[in-house]
Amino acid sequence: MAKVPVVNLRDFTHGSAAERERFIQAFGDGLQGLGPVAVEGHQVPIDLTHRVFELAAQFFALPDESKRRYIVEGGGGERGYTAFGQERAVGARTNDLKEFWHVGQERSSEAGPQNLWPRELPTFRHTVLAIYRALEECALDLLRALAAYLRLPEPYFADMARGGESILRIAHYPPVRDAPENAVRAAEHANINLLTLRCEASTGGLEVHARDGQWLPIRSQEGQIVCDAGDMLAVVTNGVISSTTHRVTNPPQGENKSRYSMPFFVHPRPDVLLAPAPTTVGPEGPKFAPILAHDFLTERLKQIGLLGV
Repeated sequence: MAKVPVVNLRDFTHGSAAERERFIQAFGDGLQGLGPVAVEGHQVPIDLTHRVFELAAQFFALPDESKRRYIVEGGGGERGYTAFGQERAVGARTNDLKEFWHVGQERSSEAGPQNLWPRELPTFRHTVLAIYRALEECALDLLRALAAYLRLPEPYFADMARGGESILRIAHYPPVRDAPENAVRAAEHANINLLTLRCEASTGGLEVHARDGQWLPIRSQEGQIVCDAGDMLAVVTNGVISSTTHRVTNPPQGENKSRYSMPFFVHPRPDVLLAPAPTTVGPEGPKFAPILAHDFLTERLKQIGLLGV
């Protein structure tokens, strides 16, 4: 983590004017530079993160027959369980060596996708929704700071994501055995969304592709959240902040055990028009054509194998 900038979110939410400005500059420079930024002083309790991982281990240890009851056919993986080997990175020849569970906004009406909750784990719903809400609050603060960095009104990006289609992924990478040739836990890719917030994973393996072309291992310290940019953010910042390319490598010999991770994918509402923000467009004009968030997401879900073509 030596090369990854570390910021304290309380400097932005509760600090002096000088502390707020330092946070804004460091956070924006970090996203624009290396890519990942480690965030401390956030709203996500460490013990809550640990409880979610304990529940994750219990769920993924269930028989395949039990887990598959929670697959939403034709749902694009938006909710519930996605089986091992289903997702692949854009352009990859083999599917990733992982399975995962998705949670989105909890809705009281029938409009839009509905969350599923495993009957086998009665505390799963309450615990996972608690961390979803904490991560969403953290994400909105970070988006406000990013808008200030780009000399936009602070709500500019946060308003896109407030009540949006953000997804919490609870992922399990089983021990690697009898994998197809060249298959890895997660092939090289960039995420679709605005920001990704990653609570500490149970083991290492995450690497980012640095601007100098090297792959840099990323392992957060206990209590840190590692934040980086996705493809949607690249669009709305006109490429000023590019998406972070990353991967999850297979474990080295002697460390071949399960890996659990919990990325929070910050998405806008489906009706948000993704277009370069005015302060990011120079005399040469915008680099990206406007596109609805719904259309952007749908096309990418097809490319990674979660929606039928």
